[in-house]
Amino acid sequence: MQIQVNTDDNVQGREELARRVEAEVTNTLGRFSDQITRIEVHLSDINAGKSGGNDKRCLMEARLAGRNPEAVSHEARTLNEAFTEAARKLRRSLESTLGRLSDQKGADSIRRGGDF
Repeated sequence: MQIQVNTDDNVQGREELARRVEAEVTNTLGRFSDQITRIEVHLSDINAGKSGGNDKRCLMEARLAGRNPEAVSHEARTLNEAFTEAARKLRRSLESTLGRLSDQKGADSIRRGGDF
């Protein structure tokens, strides 16, 4: 699973931030690593350095092997909170999508099912 971190010009400390994001993504989504080819993380400061409410945004997209990509976003007061919550949202989304796929395999269908 490749992790690509992109930031806008208003985000400071790119290298350290990229290491923290990669660690969070690996920790939160590592169990899906055999089904994900790449995760793209886009971090931005919506208000361009001005103080304000939830002005830090994280858009996270998972490229799944043989499937359509899944994307989530989260806006928060800090970049840390934004990427942590986006990773959690993506985990829930992948659990739902990939869980449905595994539930279909080997399940009884109405055509093969038992007696009625």
